Amino acid sequence: MANRERRNKDGEQSLLKRHTEKHFTAGEVIRDIIIGVSDGLTVPFALAAGLSGANATSSIVLTAGIAEVAAGAISMGLGGYLAAKSEADHYKRELKREQEEIITIPDAEAAEIAEILAQYGIEPHEYAPVIAALRRKPQAWLDFMMKFELGLEKPSPRRALQSALTIAIAYIVGGLVPLSPYMFVSSVPKAVVASVILTLIALLIFGFGKGYYTGNKPFQSAIQTALIGALASAAAFGMAKIVQYI
Repeated sequence: MANRERRNKDGEQSLLKRHTEKHFTAGEVIRDIIIGVSDGLTVPFALAAGLSGANATSSIVLTAGIAEVAAGAISMGLGGYLAAKSEADHYKRELKREQEEIITIPDAEAAEIAEILAQYGIEPHEYAPVIAALRRKPQAWLDFMMKFELGLEKPSPRRALQSALTIAIAYIVGGLVPLSPYMFVSSVPKAVVASVILTLIALLIFGFGKGYYTGNKPFQSAIQTALIGALASAAAFGMAKIVQYI
């Protein structure tokens, strides 16, 4: 019997080594990049278009744009840091509460395990050994409850700082795209045309990549992203013209 169990275990390990699942696991980083780049492309793009509509010089557009990118990167990065920190604090609070419940009301927690497993169609005689095994391993029991009862994953200790830096850098990279023509073209009408073309291309590429990595339709995502950026810049340009003639 022991030899058979050992052979089965060895066979399972061999199968796992031969089978490599290709799942995308960098979801949080990609989410931060999407937040940073999408805002970085859109907000400075709309600002540059609005200032161009108000007949500002290239140097003024560039100065205001760089100031906005700096402020936006700090603001967005701080927002990402606080959001990730809040998630980590929430996890710690729920972890402490779950630990106390396992100690004080173990039978109720065991009943919750049964309820969770029953939702997957597992019969009582099948999940009873699982519950017994978890009760013998408090840490595994706690991990199970955090994941399957509360739906919480343990956040990385560096998640808050990583999120802040990722969003801020992505915002800067995105923000420099619509501003770059103003660095090399002194004529505002020519610079704004170049900025529109360059930014729309960047939005199309970014939208396609966003759709590809998030599992959505890449071409539809590209068009939607470019359309949102175009509408934002057109609105800013139009408002600037309206204010100018008031």
